[in-house]
Amino acid sequence: MNSKTVRDGSPRRGLRGAVLGAAVVAALLTTTACQGDDQAAAPPTTAAPSTAAPSGSASAGGSAPETTAPTGDSGTGTGTGTSSPTAAETGDSGETGGGNGTKYADCKADGLTTAVELQDERAETPRHFLLTVTNNAKTPCVLNEAPQVRLKAGNDAPIVESLGEPDTEPVVVEGGGKAYAGLYVFGNDEGGEAEYDQSDRFTATLVAGEGTELRGTLIFDLPDGLDTVSVDDAARVNGWAGTEGLAMRPITQL
Repeated sequence: MNSKTVRDGSPRRGLRGAVLGAAVVAALLTTTACQGDDQAAAPPTTAAPSTAAPSGSASAGGSAPETTAPTGDSGTGTGTGTSSPTAAETGDSGETGGGNGTKYADCKADGLTTAVELQDERAETPRHFLLTVTNNAKTPCVLNEAPQVRLKAGNDAPIVESLGEPDTEPVVVEGGGKAYAGLYVFGNDEGGEAEYDQSDRFTATLVAGEGTELRGTLIFDLPDGLDTVSVDDAARVNGWAGTEGLAMRPITQL
């Protein structure tokens, strides 16, 4: 009986094994076919280029680098490549104290020659004088406002008041040229009771473009035949002028 049972069960187990084996093979074939389809669909891969991205361009996966603005920009920026105007272009070259409004330097005392001319008749009381300066250089220089005249020696002596407001326009003295200032020194009539003094020379300090004093003193010796002249607080000086007439006309009215 046992032998029959064994013989009867063998065909069924063999059939079940065959069915299972066929299923496994079918599954393997299906998997292989899917893998083949995926590989066929995927594009072939290529190696990434070894060269670096050029400067200023975006790199893969990142943002573009900042660019540097060019220097010397002609716009409103302040590029380091721009050049500032030269002194000659702005008219500021050579200015002493910087402010005379011209492209020429202020005149200096050691570059000028002085002279004094009496404007009154010899029989009259000496009151009116023409101060003259000559530019010894070959290049022009500038005289500003009125000279700071002292009728007594020394910087402690009072400065003569200007006759009205001095001309604010600078006087350009050409190389070898002249400029003039009128001077009135004495206001008392003969026998007057007001105090007065005697002077044997006049001195003058030049004024810079900004209204400050320049170093150096001009000395105006009295004309020949005059040892001293009477001076008092009525003295006045006119501003620098380019002609004798412009310098003396207001002074002669005193």
